[in-house]
Amino acid sequence: MYQFFVEPGQIQGNRAVIRGNDVNHIKNVLRMKPGDEISLSNGTDGKEYRVGIVSFSEDEIECELRFIKEDAVELPCQVYLFQGLPKGDKMELIVQKAVELGACEIIPVAMVRSVVKLDDKKAATKVKRWQTIAEAAAKQSKRGKVPTVHEVLNFKEALAYASSMEVKILPYELAEGMEKTRELIKSIRPGQRVAVFIGPEGGFDTKEVALAEEEDFLPVTLGRRILRTETAGMALLSVLMYELEN
Repeated sequence: MYQFFVEPGQIQGNRAVIRGNDVNHIKNVLRMKPGDEISLSNGTDGKEYRVGIVSFSEDEIECELRFIKEDAVELPCQVYLFQGLPKGDKMELIVQKAVELGACEIIPVAMVRSVVKLDDKKAATKVKRWQTIAEAAAKQSKRGKVPTVHEVLNFKEALAYASSMEVKILPYELAEGMEKTRELIKSIRPGQRVAVFIGPEGGFDTKEVALAEEEDFLPVTLGRRILRTETAGMALLSVLMYELEN
């Protein structure tokens, strides 16, 4: 079943309209025809709208609503991935996999040991590209919402952004005790917001760890092995998904 995202206003009553790039994809790439069924999401309410194609025009597709599937596909908690800026195109993979694993927002963070330095113009271009990847990953994994890729923040801005979140996790290679990690994850309750901070290739600077601890972040271990920056977040998100989903 193919899934596409539309604006909330494009679903009205028992009718839905598809516009934009998806029109060409549905018509000329997938070669779908009137009567074929597809899945739509408005990106906000988490519902899946099953519709049948009624007709095609040059720039839009008219559909008829068949039924609404309200089974929750989102995690019962909102997980925010604060990712230290990595080298090369690793961020593209991180965004894609974070969306697949249920993150509600990805926040790129410029940290002391981040090799990549982005000015405002480059950062805006990168974020736009990452948001496109997030939308494609949301379609592929049949998410009910398209996770947001936030503008790039520095470390102090990121701490401020996470300040009101109920659970704050900082995987750190010098942290000890897997039992503490297990206890923290098992303590998470539905409806809570969970901030996960992941360092760049060089890890966190000790001053960053101290600042995070002042803001009630708990340094935890992810095991005895040192994980790459593109692996650490995915490992923790996988564990959170396993523990949180019914």
